Amino acid sequence: MSSGSLKFTAAIDQGTTSTRFFIFDERGEPVAKHQEEFNQIYLHAGWIEHDPYVLVQSVRNCIEGATAQFLARGYKLEDISAIGMTNQRETSIVWDTRTGKALYNAIVWADSRTTHIVRQLKSKDGAERLLQMTGLPLSTYPSAVKVRWILEHCSAAQAVYDEGYLAFGTVDSWLLYNLATGDSSERLHVTDVTNASRTMLLNIHTLEYDPFLVKFFGLEKLVLPKVASSSNRTAYGIIREDPLKGLKVTGCLGDQSAALVGQKAFAEGMAKNTYGTGCFMLYNTGIKPVISRNGLLTTVGFQLENQPAVYALEGSIAVAGAAVKFLRDNFGMIKEAREIGELAARVPDSGGVVFVTAFGGLFAPYWIDDAQGTIFGITNYTTKEHICRATIEATCFQVTSSTIGILEIHVKNS
Repeated sequence: MSSGSLKFTAAIDQGTTSTRFFIFDERGEPVAKHQEEFNQIYLHAGWIEHDPYVLVQSVRNCIEGATAQFLARGYKLEDISAIGMTNQRETSIVWDTRTGKALYNAIVWADSRTTHIVRQLKSKDGAERLLQMTGLPLSTYPSAVKVRWILEHCSAAQAVYDEGYLAFGTVDSWLLYNLATGDSSERLHVTDVTNASRTMLLNIHTLEYDPFLVKFFGLEKLVLPKVASSSNRTAYGIIREDPLKGLKVTGCLGDQSAALVGQKAFAEGMAKNTYGTGCFMLYNTGIKPVISRNGLLTTVGFQLENQPAVYALEGSIAVAGAAVKFLRDNFGMIKEAREIGELAARVPDSGGVVFVTAFGGLFAPYWIDDAQGTIFGITNYTTKEHICRATIEATCFQVTSSTIGILEIHVKNS
């Protein structure tokens, strides 16, 4: 098939359990795609890690798979105009700037090993300022506490930090560092404002790293990525590897912000809710941040190039699809994820079973870091169908809690 004057765009979607790569036509329809799951590393209860190099390789594999499809359909690689990136957000990686070597596995956003660090930080002078400055409650969720843990438990990372060469990045920064270069072929160390707003090192009002926040977490020597607008024609460089060598990267957003943009929630008062490993509702609040009193997060929704940032309130739920994966992989109740709906539909209700899917604490609006998953109401009457139903309902109940918080603000501002 001849592409003629058609132009295409491409997108990397690096998620918590899999990586995907898409090539879209001018109507936004995918003409080629490839997806690859990768292993989750569970060393202890509440711990979730990824191999940083597996993340990079999964992106390479997905790019190769999708571009092979694209070429097989008669299109040409030069007809792809640009590439964008979206990624799991708070997941944290550190590396040595001299060698580019990652010094510890990526600690995933849903990991709860930092409960003791959070408890210590909450009693520290200045802790009461964090919510207003960052829009985030002090919890195991943001990146800063994960980096703090790495420094306390990885002597190699601590040594490099002491020498002033320890770089930190969320997954977008790590991927760009490994896959793209700037105009003078140097490695990039960059992030976008939506990902930076999840580190707890960025002041949500100034959109800059705040010296008070960096000092509060004891990360003064950490080499932080440059913060750029979400769409940017120069900040994210060009891909340096075949088959897309030379293709310009023009956009980068954290996954939930990307979903907000993808659902075209550009106007104040619009919202989206997406269901993946976790479940996240984002509500567009316009160009001024609104700090929630209802346990919601304040985050950067997106920032177009040369435009002011647009903020959002977020209801973050750590476990949605992850609970389905749990039933499949840990309990063996289902062989494929799609089976859960079929089993749940066989019963009129959960039979009194309630599943609190707090595998790594409870997120919005509760923020109980040391909560654990619990199944209540099991009797002789309980079947796997009831547990499947309770698993689905667990997501529904948590979404309702987030929705109530957003509705209260919406009604107040109307």
